[in-house]
Amino acid sequence: MFTGLVETIGKITKIQPQGAGKRFEISAPDIAQELASGESISVNGVCLTVVNLNPERFECDVIQETLLRTTLNGLKVGDPVNLERALRLSDRLGGHFVQGHIDGTGEIESFDRDEAGNFRLRIRLPDALQKFVMEKGSIAIDGVSLTIARLWDSGVEIALIPFTAAHTLFGTKSRRDRVNVEIDLLAKYVYRFLKYKDTGDAAQITEDWLRKIGF
Repeated sequence: MFTGLVETIGKITKIQPQGAGKRFEISAPDIAQELASGESISVNGVCLTVVNLNPERFECDVIQETLLRTTLNGLKVGDPVNLERALRLSDRLGGHFVQGHIDGTGEIESFDRDEAGNFRLRIRLPDALQKFVMEKGSIAIDGVSLTIARLWDSGVEIALIPFTAAHTLFGTKSRRDRVNVEIDLLAKYVYRFLKYKDTGDAAQITEDWLRKIGF
């Protein structure tokens, strides 16, 4: 579980084939010394497992399923990535509950700066995800917890303060770039509960949701 607050930006230093998957080596001197083998880390919003590390870098294996469903397959040596370590129970929850389980990929439709110096980001979403978003709701884009400013017919519009643009990959993004999208966990469970509320599945869905958030 993560919060969507990016800790640092790492860099891909090596990519090796691993059967149908890949092993990524990521330079992250700010946090690598604090990682442990086997722990979870969010890489561009994707929850991965640290399989090897040293004081400067760490490695993660990415299976074919993850490569097919996320933007990780398009990464190249030298590319920057958003990084966040897993949430501890003692941490402040500054963003929202982010699992690192990507629901789909979106495309940046436009990325402009307004008169106040803030950025306006429009992201085109897959049709299957549009029903889960709402104005002022939460969404994770490339692992960054963001608030939806407004909806449009094919996606969402987000207002970014300069700090977020400067401390995440959004400062390097441009039109037509693909991004990882994770819908708010609560929205998915509420939607599914309402869809099956008149069947016996509703109780099981509620139990699963409570277990997910730690009750």
